[in-house]
Amino acid sequence: MAQYRKKPVVIDATRWFKNGDHPLDYRNDFDGQERKRLNWEGDAVRRYRDPFVFGATPCRHCGNIMHVHGWIDTLEGGHIVCPGDWIIRGVQGEFYPCKDEIFKLTYDPVEAQHGDNA
Repeated sequence: MAQYRKKPVVIDATRWFKNGDHPLDYRNDFDGQERKRLNWEGDAVRRYRDPFVFGATPCRHCGNIMHVHGWIDTLEGGHIVCPGDWIIRGVQGEFYPCKDEIFKLTYDPVEAQHGDNA
């Protein structure tokens, strides 16, 4: 079997704990701040909804109730976002969730270069 090395790519990532945590939530329209004030769902991570899963049902991934979870649409389809997951912006500008344990094994912080606004 052939082996491959993951290309070194710098990514943007934000750890998500609750609705509205992602810095790009409430960005898309003129009433974003009003939507945030009303605690409406965000733009990057939406509220988790499933008509067949009761909100008090424990998550099979993290054990928290489903009511506190998010949902994110990815290029491969939708994914549940557990509190504590990282939201990564991919190389095509798409967003996807990553479990904290996997994130820590896969990514290292990037030191800000002189002149960066990071």
